[in-house]
Amino acid sequence: MVRLVVYLLTIALIASGLAWLADRPGTLQIVWQGYDIETSVFRAVVMLAVAAALVVFVWSLLRALWNGPATIGHRLMRQRQRKGFDALSSGLIAIGSGDSTLASRYALQARKALPHEPLTHLLRAQSAELSGDRAAARRIYEAMLASPDTEQLGLRGLFLEAQREGASEAARQFAARALKSNPKLGWSSNALFDEQCKQKDWSGALATLDYARKSGHMAKAASDRKRAVLLTAKAIESEEDAPDKALAWAQEAHGLAPDLVPAAVVAGRILASRGATSKAAKVLQKTWTKSPHPDLAAVYAHARVGDSTRDRLDRVRQLAALNPHSIESPIAVATTAIEARMFDEARRALEPLLTDRLTQRVALLMARVEAGENGETGRVREWLARAMSAARDPVWMADGVISDHWEATSPVDGRLDAFQWRVPVETREGGEILAANINELIAIAPSHSPAPTATVTPEADATTHAGSYDEPAAVPSAQAELEPEPEVITAEPVTVPVTPGGSKGAKDSAPINGAVAAHPVAVSSVAPKSAETTRPEPSRARNRTSPSSGEKNVFITPRAPDDPGTDPVEPELEQPVARRTYRAVN
Repeated sequence: MVRLVVYLLTIALIASGLAWLADRPGTLQIVWQGYDIETSVFRAVVMLAVAAALVVFVWSLLRALWNGPATIGHRLMRQRQRKGFDALSSGLIAIGSGDSTLASRYALQARKALPHEPLTHLLRAQSAELSGDRAAARRIYEAMLASPDTEQLGLRGLFLEAQREGASEAARQFAARALKSNPKLGWSSNALFDEQCKQKDWSGALATLDYARKSGHMAKAASDRKRAVLLTAKAIESEEDAPDKALAWAQEAHGLAPDLVPAAVVAGRILASRGATSKAAKVLQKTWTKSPHPDLAAVYAHARVGDSTRDRLDRVRQLAALNPHSIESPIAVATTAIEARMFDEARRALEPLLTDRLTQRVALLMARVEAGENGETGRVREWLARAMSAARDPVWMADGVISDHWEATSPVDGRLDAFQWRVPVETREGGEILAANINELIAIAPSHSPAPTATVTPEADATTHAGSYDEPAAVPSAQAELEPEPEVITAEPVTVPVTPGGSKGAKDSAPINGAVAAHPVAVSSVAPKSAETTRPEPSRARNRTSPSSGEKNVFITPRAPDDPGTDPVEPELEQPVARRTYRAVN
């Protein structure tokens, strides 16, 4: 609109000027070199305007002819660029859709039209990756390193290729070079940090973490947590060789992340070993209120050197009172009470957990209480059976891998701070629990008489045998079926003292036998080769008097895991017995 107004005003002014000249005629005379030119002013002005227009036209024509080749070249170049950018756009769309053939064709077109365009190199590299030509992709990325404009793109591409091939050292070097060339890039610092964590380069990872935090690539809360984990890893590795440094690192990690259990455990252990009981207790108590853990309770119980078991129980009671709603508190009290042989205290601590919060650890602790208090083998078997189906306890777990100790990185992908104390999803075979804990239960069972002790050890072989009490008996899986084997006769009978007076005396005098008989283990008796071999009745126990010592030899038949009692012993049976040998059948 403005242009139109200006144009109209210009035309009006020209017309007005010409009209003004036409209304005022005059004569213009030019005398030059013998020429006498005389004309009107109006005509002279019109002729001058025509001459000026002619000069401009001729100048424009000459200039167009002079710049014609360059103009044609620019026009062809713009056309080629338009085609190249169209190929780049279509190629990136093809890569996003996963069409490798179309992406390769567009990459070729883009290379012909725009050979020096950075996006062309990227399209070629990505199309090569999509088609599976890793070598060509690496060559393209390496060629990008020669230009400052594409160096960062090439470094990132080579870093990703090294990661795909599992070349951790090469990936670390590419990330370090990218960080050095452009510190403002966030991916290079994060990538270098991850690679250093995978290689367990804790010092290098700490330096990279500080640099990333100063550059603003990582939030303060996340960097504090990562720094605490790295310091804890260094403290664990240096606890034996350099305890002073380990203590300083553990204390700093505890200050950054008070809920990090391993840091508190290391700090508390070192402080306790130096006699700083109050400082160790303060560290452990602070972490216990946030993240209760069995390791914290164990270090806290033994924080003061020379304490008796009852003193340790008093200390654990104080620790448990700081977090009474956690299941770890009664478990810690019960564990310490069992060590102090205060089984009533352990039973009272575990009683609130026996209904709705029963776990495998709770059931096994109750089995220890029953075995240690009065040798109730039936009750021990009952709690072991309940442990098979009880809920799992928390474990250190990272990416589906269960570990018996904490680690700073995941064993699967090397990710930092991957281990968590939580309940695993998988189920566990009950027979494994019995095999892992039967020796401990037998060891703490009280000996009411000088009876020989039995050792039950899980074996890898499917066929299990048990000779005398000096030989280990194997505990097969709870899922295995049992079938009788031919009877085995060995050299001497097994001697077990029996208290007269029925089944109670038999139970009290041989609690370990009951524990062994509670599981389907292989048992073989001992008798002279010339002795008559007889099979015991399934519902009766046989005994006889040893000619040398006068003690009664008793055989208690194997029972199912859900059988709580023992059969009465009949003193009148004197003949030696042969025992069945059982074999686990898969």
